[in-house]
Amino acid sequence: MRVAILTFDGFNELDSFIALGLLNRLKAEGWKAEITSPSTRVTSMNGVVVEAQQPLEFANKADAVIFGSGIYTRAIAENSALLDRLQLDPLRQLIAGQCSGTLLMARLGLLADIPACTDSTTKPWVVEAGIRVIDTPFHARGPIATAGGCLASQYLAAWMMARRAGADKAVQALSYAAPVGEKDSYVERIMKIIAPFVIED
Repeated sequence: MRVAILTFDGFNELDSFIALGLLNRLKAEGWKAEITSPSTRVTSMNGVVVEAQQPLEFANKADAVIFGSGIYTRAIAENSALLDRLQLDPLRQLIAGQCSGTLLMARLGLLADIPACTDSTTKPWVVEAGIRVIDTPFHARGPIATAGGCLASQYLAAWMMARRAGADKAVQALSYAAPVGEKDSYVERIMKIIAPFVIED
């Protein structure tokens, strides 16, 4: 299971790194999540410079794709030359977006009539793109999911793991990362949020 975590200049570290860390807890199951970017290096919103593990086109052949958010996403959404490099296939791939990553999904026509989650800053732009925004941390329909709020990246990762590896494996991965002393309640809350949207492949 190869996962492309789309990470652009100005990216939010929480979006990309939390998903990366959680998904790679399933390495023993053959999972590999990688930072996927349009250039060899990208700089986060807080000045952290990261080397891309995969070029942007890797997303086209990955089994799953996550659109992270960032401070330049609105400009990226208007960059047709950049977005044209993405040829995603929801019939084959799981595709998810977080916060302003939802705007990129909208621009690529991936949301259609699916209600979407995003952050308060991005909401007007997503609405402008013709998408109905709902006030929940996570929502999915079929192979398409969105989440709102930086820490909601845990829901995207959990959903992907539950969909493709099964709920038990998702619980194991989440338990490893959950805070000591509240592992059961923490994982239970995450799984409760995604459960209505999980159809195991």
